[in-house]
Amino acid sequence: MAKQMYLNLPVKDLDKTVAFFTALGFSFNPDFTDENATCMIINDDAFVMLLVEGFFKTFTSKSIADATGTAEAITAFSVDSREAVDATVRKALAAGGTPSQEVQDYGFMYSHSFQDPDGHLWEVMWMDPAGPPADAAL
Repeated sequence: MAKQMYLNLPVKDLDKTVAFFTALGFSFNPDFTDENATCMIINDDAFVMLLVEGFFKTFTSKSIADATGTAEAITAFSVDSREAVDATVRKALAAGGTPSQEVQDYGFMYSHSFQDPDGHLWEVMWMDPAGPPADAAL
């Protein structure tokens, strides 16, 4: 049985964040959405909980990292083609995201990245279903 994965991220403005990720084609589970949080659906077993900072703080005694100046993590998700990588990053930038790293092209794997409105790092990737060649190095 597959295990579910939930990534929790603090956000400053939930409505702005939902609008941003909606523009990228993501949907949200209304059963886990209120003024404090929403559950962004990645697939049947992976979700991102977007939590307003004040609510996020109820889950930890640690300070919240300022993701606009500190890397906390890089969240990656796959798409179906190289073209979809580029299209997704274009949508992210048009919706208010900012550029992160340049395109990485390893032949069998292609990725590009952006920062969401809160500065969280996102990488969009495609990988050839045949996998890497035997001599591939990253």
